[in-house]
Amino acid sequence: MRLLIAAVGKLKQGPERELCAHYLARAEALGRSLSLSPLAAVELAEAKAAEANARRVAEAETLLAKVPSNHTLISLDPAGEMLPSEDFAGILAKTRDEGAGGLAFLIGGADGLGQAALEKANLSLSLGPMTLPHGLARIVLAEQIYRAMTILAGHPYHRA
Repeated sequence: MRLLIAAVGKLKQGPERELCAHYLARAEALGRSLSLSPLAAVELAEAKAAEANARRVAEAETLLAKVPSNHTLISLDPAGEMLPSEDFAGILAKTRDEGAGGLAFLIGGADGLGQAALEKANLSLSLGPMTLPHGLARIVLAEQIYRAMTILAGHPYHRA
């Protein structure tokens, strides 16, 4: 099953980009043995609209246009469910085992995700109650995808 992270905004060159790439590469390598690959990440430009709601609407349309129609959607949203890593791993495995063509994670811009993306998502996921910069949220998601794969593979990386 293919995995896709579609995010509004671009990571700057340097430690953030390197750390995200590190976890994505580790997940990609392990994911091949679990039928959880390829893993791709796309960065989309922030909308230029003057007001926040118009930016959310435009960014949601752009995000949804990047996702293949056979992908299950998970939106990242502060109001979403907070899951333990084991449950998150279970969602990846269940989605794969049910024959989904792919799983896409949607990360909105600074104003959040537009309603269209939230409504179309099969699950809304929160990384916690604290506000995170979008680059850091992307890194945390990449690490959690890698962690989920280590859980599914029985790898000792995850020590709960």
